[in-house]
Amino acid sequence: MIGRDPIKVLVVDDSGIYRNLIKKSLLGEEDIQIIGAVGSGEEAIQFLRTSNADLITLDVEMPGMNGLETLQKIQETFPRTDEFAGLGVIMVSAFTRKGADITIHCLENGAFDFITKPQSGNADQNMESLRRQLLVKIRHYAISRKSRARTSGEISEKKIITTVPTFKRQSVYSDAKEPKLIRAVLIGVSTGGPKALVKFLPSLSMKIDLPIFIVQHMPPTFTQSLAETLNSRCNHRVIEVVKEEVVTERTVYLASGGFHMLLVKDATDKARVIINEEPPENGFRPSVDVLFRSTAPVFGGNVVAIILTGMGNDGTRGIGMLKRFGALTIAQDEETSVVWGMPRSAIEAGYIDEVLPIDEIPGAVERIVLKKREIYEIKKGDFTNGPNG
Repeated sequence: MIGRDPIKVLVVDDSGIYRNLIKKSLLGEEDIQIIGAVGSGEEAIQFLRTSNADLITLDVEMPGMNGLETLQKIQETFPRTDEFAGLGVIMVSAFTRKGADITIHCLENGAFDFITKPQSGNADQNMESLRRQLLVKIRHYAISRKSRARTSGEISEKKIITTVPTFKRQSVYSDAKEPKLIRAVLIGVSTGGPKALVKFLPSLSMKIDLPIFIVQHMPPTFTQSLAETLNSRCNHRVIEVVKEEVVTERTVYLASGGFHMLLVKDATDKARVIINEEPPENGFRPSVDVLFRSTAPVFGGNVVAIILTGMGNDGTRGIGMLKRFGALTIAQDEETSVVWGMPRSAIEAGYIDEVLPIDEIPGAVERIVLKKREIYEIKKGDFTNGPNG
């Protein structure tokens, strides 16, 4: 139970040093209780047979059962019952390619989030780094779990947002002066992103030929692993953007961890995607706001902008700018979001046209693209064949 009671945490790591660091990093937090620390996946399973944990910090690379195998065994041994319905897992990963690959698979298979093991040679600095990372993730997990336990939500599954306080709203399919085609799809996502992207991006890439741009809050190495996972499952080519690229159709551009991703026009008026290391925005680099803001001068409002699951409010200001240009906007609903922070922020700001479950978003994008194309062809025909045509 999570309410006034502290969230109960089990630490699983084959390194005694890291087990102690994690335990010490969380000592003194009244809302968090360490109920155990074990050194293997097998020991974690045995511990859970007799003790109720709310959350597990799970080492990714362990001898015997690794993090993914342990996660799968936990899910198999303790299926979703009332007792374990809210059992969450935060992966603890090293900055290695192997660790990144396993972590992506863990997130795809139901882990709540992950943190990275600090690399400083100073134990105090390592503990402080762990403390900062863990407190944010654990408390957001607690908030998410309490939100899911509410009997009534603040917003219905498919509610259409109609209150836009800061600017005059345009019709979803209207063109103020001349018809325009949708030229790109933009996606901002954070916690819960890998699972959401694996779930809906293959379907989206089958329905449209447009370029797709994604900012997923994630550090270097992990975005490379995510791009390769998505590339193996999508009709579009999926690349991690590590250098300037000319924008082409049927390509998904994933921002590289540690770099902002922006759209620009070159001297020949072609759209290009670039990266930079400007300071983080909203605490993130890459930042969704940076991508969205850069898109307006390149594609105007001829885009579909989507905010998916994630903590915080990154993307809200950027999607507001795109909305003013006439962009069509979608947010993931609360029920299918791991953390309903970023979508909720954009919704409450009044910048969202539709709030949908994750598996309905590809169809909604396809309908928007086709409808705009239909309007474009009809209006262009009118211009050609009108009284003076």
